[in-house]
Amino acid sequence: MVTRSWLFDAMIYMYALSLLFYFSDFANASRSAKRMGTGLLLFVWVLQTAYLAMSLYGHLTQWAFVRSDVIFMFSWLIVTISLIINRFFRIELFVFFVNVLGFAILALNIFGNPHVVPIRSAWEVNDELLFIHISLAIGSYAAFSIAAIFSGMYVFLHNQLKTKNFSQAVMRLPSLEKIEHYTYLSVIIGGPLLLMALSLGVVWVFLEGDRNLLLDPKVINSFFVLAAYAFYLFQHKSMRISGKKLAVWNLAAFCIVVLNFVVSNLVSDFHGWIWS
Repeated sequence: MVTRSWLFDAMIYMYALSLLFYFSDFANASRSAKRMGTGLLLFVWVLQTAYLAMSLYGHLTQWAFVRSDVIFMFSWLIVTISLIINRFFRIELFVFFVNVLGFAILALNIFGNPHVVPIRSAWEVNDELLFIHISLAIGSYAAFSIAAIFSGMYVFLHNQLKTKNFSQAVMRLPSLEKIEHYTYLSVIIGGPLLLMALSLGVVWVFLEGDRNLLLDPKVINSFFVLAAYAFYLFQHKSMRISGKKLAVWNLAAFCIVVLNFVVSNLVSDFHGWIWS
């Protein structure tokens, strides 16, 4: 059964948006974010169920499933289990990571399926996977850049207030509490976007069949970026660290982002196109 990939693209993007809301709920205990995440995930489940039912109906005369059907059923089962757990238990972080796995498996099934036709006739299916991967990565870098700007503002304002320098520039800035809150929100958005971008990147490497690409300097450094911001969130959420120390750490994490974007691309085997 040949299927236009717009249906699967809708699943991928809604799945990604659902994960953002789920992570926001974990970080801020937001009931509205949880409802949005659950609603989007439920819609993904409905689309998966409809496609799976049509696919299975097409195989009624056969005794064996093709590989894509098995992987798709596994992804559907993960979404189903996560919805049940989300309904009856309060373990948001578990649901988030389970769905990151489901997100990667769904992408593997979609972009590894030879019967999926790209939206653009000039593209291959892997080109769409790469497009989504790059879109998510750019989104995460934009969020981290905004977080770094806010952290810079925090350090500046903190130093000015400490020396009691109440200039006009200082008076026009938001409060330290608001700046810290905006920084935190930016990292909450950037972190899951980068995690999903990396998961799709791993899927792309798997489909390309060259596992050595996982040892590429940019890939390795991207995991360091993810670890740096995960530690930022850990400090804020679990260690209750705030203020200038957290802002300085966020600036240090952004230095790794810059290192990843500049230095790694110069020595990367398959990210050098950025400079072309």
